[in-house]
Amino acid sequence: MTNYLLAGGGTAGHVNPLLAVADRLRRDEPDASVLVLGTAEGLEARLVPDRGYELATIPRLPFPRRPNAAAARFPSEYRRSASRVVDLLAERDIDVVVGFGGYAAAPAYSAARKARIPQVLHEANARPGLANRLGARYTPYVGVAFEGTRLPHARFVGMPLRVEIEQLDRAASRPAAAAEFGLEADRPTLLVTGGSLGARRINQTVFDRAAQLIAAGYQVLHVQGGRGELTDPGLEHYRLLDYCDRMDLALAIADVAVARAGAATVCEFAALGIPAVYVPFPVGNGEQRFNAAGVVGAGGGILVDDALFLPEWVDEQLIPLVRDRDRVTAMGERAASVGVRDGSDRMVSLIHTSLPSA
Repeated sequence: MTNYLLAGGGTAGHVNPLLAVADRLRRDEPDASVLVLGTAEGLEARLVPDRGYELATIPRLPFPRRPNAAAARFPSEYRRSASRVVDLLAERDIDVVVGFGGYAAAPAYSAARKARIPQVLHEANARPGLANRLGARYTPYVGVAFEGTRLPHARFVGMPLRVEIEQLDRAASRPAAAAEFGLEADRPTLLVTGGSLGARRINQTVFDRAAQLIAAGYQVLHVQGGRGELTDPGLEHYRLLDYCDRMDLALAIADVAVARAGAATVCEFAALGIPAVYVPFPVGNGEQRFNAAGVVGAGGGILVDDALFLPEWVDEQLIPLVRDRDRVTAMGERAASVGVRDGSDRMVSLIHTSLPSA
């Protein structure tokens, strides 16, 4: 029996691939032990127990960006966190640590190194986070979701996807998706999503041009997220949702999408062959633009700056695109050419390679 410690969390971008790998390990190795290490503040605090996994927590410890009191305390607090994980590794007789980035990952990498047990990491973004830049120095077992990610020993495995996405038959699921959202199964669909936090620029621009998109022959499934700032105008062929609990069905009915370029979004669209207009989040370290670079370069997506995604851009670029059904079909095929559906299997194979008995 193998004892796994999966470390990471904070955001869905860290938690979802972690859970996809955990699910694959549980499916393939029913007698294995899977323990998740995270923080009490991140999404993992809810999602991990809900999925049936045990969660061990350590304090959330942001890396200091400027010299201040928190920076002075950081080294000793980090050592305490890593020491706590070392004790956990011994108590649970952990065979391998698998990290996915986030606040819990870096202490886990340090602890695994000190305990001299194998460690494996997965980097979901094209531009690596700080924890994984640290962890990649300690191990040759580094899986990445995007080709060209700059990490030592990087090996392309793709994104571990939720099983409902990995196994989705879009054509077979389309009638159920239409019924779920009150849409027509035979009318082309534009999916609009800015993620769970929403994307104000995307939301407002599409809202302002909903009637024109409908006139172009489409129906619009608009998941606004965030604070739900928009009010449904009651247009035929337009569905406005605050949140979507069945994103698998939303993806099943989508013929074209407009979205942020989060790593999971890009990978799910590519895996399913959904052409998309990507509007990267305009702040942070710019990783979203890099996330979309591969699929855009293959011709499966279009990249547009947040500041330029205005109603005029929809008139001049998006509406001509959706009217050109042959172009949409070709973009979907090109997106699928760089997509990966078996990222969970590839990542589990890399984990097994790290074990002494492999």
